[in-house]
Amino acid sequence: MKYWEIIADNLSKAGWSMGYVSAIYSNGRTIWIADAHRDDGKRFVVYADEKLTAIINVESGCALAATLLGTRWRKSLSDAC
Repeated sequence: MKYWEIIADNLSKAGWSMGYVSAIYSNGRTIWIADAHRDDGKRFVVYADEKLTAIINVESGCALAATLLGTRWRKSLSDAC
């Protein structure tokens, strides 16, 4: 299992849906766009030069949201198992 697949699985267990796509700028540079969202309207969209970097940044945003909302990110992962 690849690291980004583990992150996607953990996000899913914590109530997030995640997706990603690559895009090419007009100068030929490839970027990766990752998105995570929940049914309650919370959403994070980030972009980076590498797929894993974008996905890690989305995971960080979701963890930060859990902290700001007063929920326990890691506990929510263990409860979902």
